[in-house]
Amino acid sequence: MKKLIVLALIGLVAQLIDGSLGMAYGLTSTSLLLAFGIAPAVASASVHFAEVVTTAASGVSHIRFGNVDKKIIYRLIIPGSIGAFAGACFLSSLPGDIVKPYVSFFLLFLGFYILYRFLFKKNNKVTEHEKAFSRKQLIPLGLVAGFLDATGGGGWGPVATPVLLAKNGTSTRKVIGSVDTSEFAVALSATVGFLISLGWEQVNWMWVIALMAGGLIAAPIAAYLVKIIPSHILGVVVGGLIIITNARTILQTVGVSGTSLQSVYTILAVLWLAGIVYSIRKNKKTSNLSLSKRTG
Repeated sequence: MKKLIVLALIGLVAQLIDGSLGMAYGLTSTSLLLAFGIAPAVASASVHFAEVVTTAASGVSHIRFGNVDKKIIYRLIIPGSIGAFAGACFLSSLPGDIVKPYVSFFLLFLGFYILYRFLFKKNNKVTEHEKAFSRKQLIPLGLVAGFLDATGGGGWGPVATPVLLAKNGTSTRKVIGSVDTSEFAVALSATVGFLISLGWEQVNWMWVIALMAGGLIAAPIAAYLVKIIPSHILGVVVGGLIIITNARTILQTVGVSGTSLQSVYTILAVLWLAGIVYSIRKNKKTSNLSLSKRTG
């Protein structure tokens, strides 16, 4: 019973992060499951099954709070589902770990770009008439993100969210909401692929239900946080999360571990916190100047 409560808390924390930032449910929940001594194969299978329900709840919540762009969702769902199904079916024969460092380098670059955009660019406002992403842009993105999500132990949010955020004039909360909402179809397709390739015996259903319960509680809370937290703060939080998440993969690939890895993590965390504080103060000054001009 104690283990089930811990699993429910893991699902809650993971969904709060994923629903608020558009990424990291798989990364967070799998990492926490492994930390509690659960076997990697069982952890991965359990997380993918749980995601079917948690992503559905998250998607409904984001739609309710107006955090979605329907055009992005429609154009991501089909290629994302195809990529996820293919990745799950071929997981046993594909060297997903070899691909991860290269993907991490790309995402690290996008993380720094997003930080630059939300910390230092003067105009981060989103107009009412945003230029929608074309099918030519979203089809390959959906295929790659879905494929990496199934083969690399997570990748839909970490790949799709920063790529969409990297485009100027894109609302942060709508990117996060759209990526989270479309993830339901991706998770469902990956689950079908895992059932075909792995079978039911790899899944502990009590663990899956516990993860689902925690995620269901967190989904509406996370969607509400996206609605009320200003875009500039969300952008800095997302950018920092991308950098820290992918820095770990890169550092371990080049042989950095132990105390050195912890030191790098501490420095990155301090810089990330400083960036959030700077963003809040900068926006506060801008708001005060705008208010002074209107009243003056």
